Amino acid sequence: MEVPCYKQGFPSEKEEVAGLKREQQQMQDAIRNYEDVDSWKTVVFLYNAALKEVGTKLEILNDEFQHVHKYNPIEHIKTRIKTPESIVKKLKRYGRETSIVNMVKYINDIAGVRLICSFTSDIYRLAEMIGNQSDLKVLSIKDYLRNPKESGYRSYHMLVSVPIFLSDSVVDTKVEIQIRTIAMDFWASLEHKIYYKFEGNAPEYISLELQECAQMVSELDDKMLLLNEAIQACLENDI
Repeated sequence: MEVPCYKQGFPSEKEEVAGLKREQQQMQDAIRNYEDVDSWKTVVFLYNAALKEVGTKLEILNDEFQHVHKYNPIEHIKTRIKTPESIVKKLKRYGRETSIVNMVKYINDIAGVRLICSFTSDIYRLAEMIGNQSDLKVLSIKDYLRNPKESGYRSYHMLVSVPIFLSDSVVDTKVEIQIRTIAMDFWASLEHKIYYKFEGNAPEYISLELQECAQMVSELDDKMLLLNEAIQACLENDI
């Protein structure tokens, strides 16, 4: 499967750093504009607005795909704002002090969207559609399908920036988009629950079992994709 070629192109390291710095400054300016409002509430407001923008855009893309191709690449969409507890834990893990500034600067997945697909081919198709949106800027990409984590985790991560138009300013706000199949999502959800119980220190035999399960999930995805392609070929021959 070919890597999608975005109209925007892949961001260089310099462009990625510049984009993140610009977004951080805009976020800080927005917080200062609402000095009479709790800073945390202002940040949550902006990230919620970004989720609405991205969520609507993805629903429209899905509807368009259904209209043109009579097929929905997205099974369902999940959105969430990271809890204050999770943000604090992550900052401590990074060795950073707990502050609004550090939260905006170092935590890229405060606003998260998860797209669940049927087949691995849908993942790259959706990534290309998202990357070609003129009002979304792709800041970085992590392809854990081609390069799975040591644990066996597989998914496709896009960090994008979406402009939030306020009454007197525009704030580019980060949203992490994760794209994965149903099988990948099933594995990742269980892996998260298991490691949460062990607080990240699961016995080695459990980690090995999870890696084996991840391989089984990968093989299942491959077989289901081939089966779907065979079904489509049969239908086309019958026409």
